Amino acid sequence: MAAFLTSVSSVVVIVLMMALGYILRKNGWFDDSFSSNISKLITQIALPASIFISVQDHLTRDGLGNLFQGLLFPALGVVIGYIIAWLTVKIFKIRPGRRGVFMNTVVNANTIFIGMPLNNALFGSKGLSYFLIYYIINTVSTWAFGVYLIYNDDPVAKNKNAAKKINWRKLLPMPLVGFIVAILWLLTGIKVPAFAAQTLTYVGGLVTPLSLIYIGIVLCDAGLKNFKVERDTILGLIGRFILSPLVLILLIKFVAPAGIHMVSLMRETFIVQAATPALAVLPILANEAHGDVKYATDIVVMSTVLFIVVVPILMTIIQYI
Repeated sequence: MAAFLTSVSSVVVIVLMMALGYILRKNGWFDDSFSSNISKLITQIALPASIFISVQDHLTRDGLGNLFQGLLFPALGVVIGYIIAWLTVKIFKIRPGRRGVFMNTVVNANTIFIGMPLNNALFGSKGLSYFLIYYIINTVSTWAFGVYLIYNDDPVAKNKNAAKKINWRKLLPMPLVGFIVAILWLLTGIKVPAFAAQTLTYVGGLVTPLSLIYIGIVLCDAGLKNFKVERDTILGLIGRFILSPLVLILLIKFVAPAGIHMVSLMRETFIVQAATPALAVLPILANEAHGDVKYATDIVVMSTVLFIVVVPILMTIIQYI
């Protein structure tokens, strides 16, 4: 019960901040370019700063081996998730234009704008290093294979050639660069100067509030009354909120005992990240591939709203794993 109440409290904080973004956008405080500008500030400056300083504060050179050992679980989860998603597409005959979006919904999570603030609210800065493991796998999965699936699902068949290309720039986004630089700095053993550490701490502190305000703006622009509940949407939400975390739970339950060390905070972080909402960029990617943009938008909006209910339930279940 304590875990449930704690998670409810954390989710309430997140919802209130999202509501602030929603209300301010609704009342015309933000113009059309604000959301894209705030997104750049978060992903290119604030988040790398937060990651760098958190690595210095909460990791040691001796602990890096155990940290990277944990990559196995989200990596296996992604592979199994794609297999399940592909089988679901075949069994339920999900139509072209939705297949790539559906498989991305099941496998890939919105780790930046929801996963990061949620992790901070639930576990504090100590959980950031484990979040980064999931973030790395999620990023590679999204931009190396997930985008390929969406482009390859182009029903107009004009974008097939694009499906063969990997966007290497997207595979190395600024948050991941920040993590790599942080690890290299940690290995040198040099202490971050006090003025730099304080600056990075202040800038990194922008991530949580700005991310949630951004999501509120996105929800306002999408329109909460405009989404449509249908079979394919329900299947995608089941994959995102039930199958994805269930795969991680089973892997942790049966693979971790085979000599792989996992602290409880790592387990909890992985499972929670596996149940965060669908990628915010899905409607954009679907539009580029002539896919079903409305379906992608419905998935993003509904998963963002439903995670409010899912997280407290999931945090309660985690206590018994």
